[in-house]
Amino acid sequence: MRLRTTATAMALALMATGIPAWADIEAAKAFLDAEIGELSTLDRAAQEAEMQWFIDAAAPYAGMEIKVVSETIGTHEYESKVLAPAFEAITGIKVTHDLIGEGDVVEKLQTQMQTGENIYDAYINDSDLIGTHWRYQQARNLTDWMAGEGAAVTNPGLDLADFIGLSFTTGPDGKLYQLPDQQFANLYWFRYDWFNDQKTKDDFKAKYGYDLGVPVNWSAYEDIAEFFTGRDMSYAGGPATGVYGNMDYGKKDPSLGWRYTDAWMSMAGMGDVGEPNGLPVDEWGVRVDENSRPVGSCVTRGGATNDAAAVYAVTKAIEWLQKYSPPEAQGMTFGEAGPVPAQGAIAQQMFWYTAFTAASVVEGTPVMNEDGTPKWRMAPSPHGVYWQEGQKIGYQDAGSWTLMQSTPVDRAQAAWLYAQFVTSKTVDVKKAHVGLTFIRESTIQHESFTERAPKLGGLIEFYRSPARLQWSPTGTNIPDYPKMAQPWWQNIGDAMSGDKTPQEALDALCEEQEKVLERIERSGVQGDIGPKLNEVVDAQYWLDQPGAPVAKLENEKPMGETVSYDELIKSWQN
Repeated sequence: MRLRTTATAMALALMATGIPAWADIEAAKAFLDAEIGELSTLDRAAQEAEMQWFIDAAAPYAGMEIKVVSETIGTHEYESKVLAPAFEAITGIKVTHDLIGEGDVVEKLQTQMQTGENIYDAYINDSDLIGTHWRYQQARNLTDWMAGEGAAVTNPGLDLADFIGLSFTTGPDGKLYQLPDQQFANLYWFRYDWFNDQKTKDDFKAKYGYDLGVPVNWSAYEDIAEFFTGRDMSYAGGPATGVYGNMDYGKKDPSLGWRYTDAWMSMAGMGDVGEPNGLPVDEWGVRVDENSRPVGSCVTRGGATNDAAAVYAVTKAIEWLQKYSPPEAQGMTFGEAGPVPAQGAIAQQMFWYTAFTAASVVEGTPVMNEDGTPKWRMAPSPHGVYWQEGQKIGYQDAGSWTLMQSTPVDRAQAAWLYAQFVTSKTVDVKKAHVGLTFIRESTIQHESFTERAPKLGGLIEFYRSPARLQWSPTGTNIPDYPKMAQPWWQNIGDAMSGDKTPQEALDALCEEQEKVLERIERSGVQGDIGPKLNEVVDAQYWLDQPGAPVAKLENEKPMGETVSYDELIKSWQN
């Protein structure tokens, strides 16, 4: 299977047509030959028909230059280096697709919102901002856009129903505000070869009284972390020293905030049941009323950011980082910690992003077999003692196309064409093979991924399973993501460094979140869908109510529970 071609080779193929690219279908045919081939859910005739639609719809904008931006991950690098030049050759619209840090994307977006200056014609920003976009109304709602000013440039073959993440990008008003471009989840990662070794299994059962397997609860994860840390795994092809049962990161850095806002608290059991997010209390611990107005973050206002489940979540993360992880992990950021499991000394990791899959299947690394299959697998993350059926159990990133109201109509129309091109059925299967960040059901079910599944460690099985519904981004309870995300890394960092206890850090965090909510409420800028804080009352009042927040349990370490990975996969397939 040919998964990659260079942008240079494709550009040469396009130029070989010898005519202006937007004059006819020849440039598109060259692109399809050079880059797509059979890696599409559309047959060749349907691919050409979709490309012809783009050629015709783009005709009024030929010669226009537009700028779009996204964070720097493999999927977006492919768009910027391969798909953007192809789009220009086919349509005549020149796209500068900038790649910058995730925090920088949010900063640029925030600046455009505050100043009205059109910095970029479109953004790929996380759907975590859905509550921000819905309340401030500074992003075009795509439902009305596609029926109005964007109608002539909306692909009849877009097939919104095929996108798996639309619930993440839809506001409480039922309107679509963003179009998913890439998605990846944080899952459990483990050394399948070690877990299936008979001596290892026997030793574990002798010590803990139950079978070694994929942990269902945090108790089992902790036992497995303890068991592997410092263990000589040379008999099973691993290192004799330096083995660890957990991997994480703890540097006081903005990426530490993602570690927790990306649903760590919900994995522990903080918040309420509900899909895609807990309601009325979400995975940040923010409560909303029946009109979706945020009313509090601290327990004394009905929130859960500092309740017993949240404290348990932070406490366990710190304990596991200190006891069962490489010492250097405490000083690492997200980006620095990501590649470590692939180096071959980590037995398991609960908080592992599937965006690392491509880097973890590189031939010749210690976690790969000679036949190209991985020695590791991914599975659903275990849940904490406060978790209950119906709660989300992890985070799913959904980088999504967003059109700002401040962007001139014609520029937004041209950018919308590009957004649809890079998410189109023609190109999506190939793009997914490069980045492994799925957005379309048809792509997930494509036969090429059935063939490739054995080499991807469970990624395809996960995305084809009903389990994926329990993984979702930040929801609509958060009215201003850029402002409310800031206090997380600073306060969690205080707990990580030992400057504050987890309880003290979370008390400070929820108070800072409420200060932001209070400022928005006083400003009145979000009108009758903005925050309206509850009065402060004794915490016990809220602890006595059903659902979140919750009081501390007497036993936070029940018996460990595991499941066979192979049986788990069978249950999904059935």
